[in-house]
Amino acid sequence: MRRTILNKLISWKSSEQRKPLILKGVRQVGKTWLLREFGKKYYENTAYFNFDEQSGLKQYFETDKDARRIIKNLALINGAPILPGKTLIIFDEIQECNAALNALKYFCENAPEYHVVCAGSLLGIRVSKPESFPVGKVEFLTVHPMTFTEFLWASKEEKLIQYIDNIDSLDQIPDIFFNQLHEKLKMYFITGGMPESVRAWAEEQDIARVQKVLQDILNAYELDFSKHAEIKDIAKLGLIWSSIPSQLSKENKKFIYRAVKEGVRAREYEGALTWLCNAGLAYKIYRNTKPGLPVSAYDDPGAFKLYLVDAGLLRRLALLDPVSFNEGNRLFSEFKGALSENYILQSLAAQYEGLPRYWSSGATAEVDFMIQRGNDILPIEVKSDENVRGKSFALYNQKYAPLIRVRFSLKNLKKDGNLVNIPMFLADHLDKLIGLALRPKDIESYQENA
Repeated sequence: MRRTILNKLISWKSSEQRKPLILKGVRQVGKTWLLREFGKKYYENTAYFNFDEQSGLKQYFETDKDARRIIKNLALINGAPILPGKTLIIFDEIQECNAALNALKYFCENAPEYHVVCAGSLLGIRVSKPESFPVGKVEFLTVHPMTFTEFLWASKEEKLIQYIDNIDSLDQIPDIFFNQLHEKLKMYFITGGMPESVRAWAEEQDIARVQKVLQDILNAYELDFSKHAEIKDIAKLGLIWSSIPSQLSKENKKFIYRAVKEGVRAREYEGALTWLCNAGLAYKIYRNTKPGLPVSAYDDPGAFKLYLVDAGLLRRLALLDPVSFNEGNRLFSEFKGALSENYILQSLAAQYEGLPRYWSSGATAEVDFMIQRGNDILPIEVKSDENVRGKSFALYNQKYAPLIRVRFSLKNLKKDGNLVNIPMFLADHLDKLIGLALRPKDIESYQENA
């Protein structure tokens, strides 16, 4: 596997302001593999400690707050010296030891020369409670599911990757590349971005194995509900979770609490929904009333859509059979294009700070996403069928005149005025393509014709 987040880990290693690092991300998204691979490639040694498997580790943190003395004890367990800058210290499943989370403060303040990284399941839940970690004394990185580009790497599609990397204009993509990338994206919608699922396809070409892997992951998440959530929220979590595909299959994908269970009130289920989002299992995308800054000032907290962390998991949760791969573009348009929207959202979440919003104007118009790029708010439309006309997008353009509008679709790369049509398989490269579209001569041309 090749993961782009390794570049951020390398930057962390070389930073003079380095603090202990916490990797956030859902279960089985590849955090442990990533840290072990990082240690193997960029350090002389790795000292790995797992608080779930090695229950005796906890005593060293519960009875001592001296970071250097803790390191000496850990070196004995490790069976080898732990050297500043040369040994990567990995604390895995750190959520099982709150004292170890709190001890990161002392590693930061009193032993900064040691390189400490942490990972665990449901760390977003821990971090959402201020008493659970040392504020200001740690850094965070979020590990997202594998992107489509990383899927291509795993599939050893070097020629396709090289072609994409060399795109330096908004000219149409030749059919020989377009068609291959289109078919590969269909398969990515089957596997999603969970590393084990990608591996099952890339190495074994085994659809049945992909199906089992994804179901096992979903089962593990549901077991986490009963293991880690408050008792009063367990049943509610299951109901919200299982309702997501049907919520997204509506024409208006706005999340409706009464669609979870007849007669329920929002306040009864808000806690469970917040748990899902803090755990990283779902994205809560707010309705935004105006493309202004700060973006949050124009959020409507009572209106939002709920997507899953991974499109492959959404497909599996919805029981959509992989046979759809052979049925034209059905995968992209299935349940009102929700899979396509979920895929685009994953890509946006991995590229930009802060989650996107969606925009609507009463009941007359709606734009799928809005992103903040620098101080610009850019609208994004997702079209999962051959019809790419959108009255809502035109209305937004007329009302706010953005420098750039982005439409993801199954059509080829093209710029028409301030509208850039981007094939969905290039979603990971959105920022680069926006940069090409915002070249000074293109901006001047648009302004002259506006």
